[in-house]
Amino acid sequence: MTGVELIVTALAAAATATVTSGAQDAYGTLKALLVKRLSGRNRAVDALEARETERDVWEARLGGDLRAAGADTDEQVLAAARAVLSQADPAGTRAGTYNVATNHGAVGQFYAPVTFQQTVPVPPARPEA
Repeated sequence: MTGVELIVTALAAAATATVTSGAQDAYGTLKALLVKRLSGRNRAVDALEARETERDVWEARLGGDLRAAGADTDEQVLAAARAVLSQADPAGTRAGTYNVATNHGAVGQFYAPVTFQQTVPVPPARPEA
């Protein structure tokens, strides 16, 4: 599952009438993070007001904006989406249905399991004055 798929699945789950108040609270957190991340993308922010229940509709409305704004890789946003889903679908969460897979920008065909390690570059030391 990609980050966008996780987010739109959480949005669709939160829009259903049968979710708990805990899921609605988690949805409020997710929505606030998305509004902040999508700042300046008025069409996308307006789309968040919809109470759409279909994941595909959410993806069509927001998918490109979520990717362009980097929401699909924002760990806070993804954690908030997982929180919604843990409330709305605890069994699916326990089963690992909502795991996000990423290739960290790798391209090509891989014929065996591949492990990607992200490293943070260390800035060079400042010369002493």
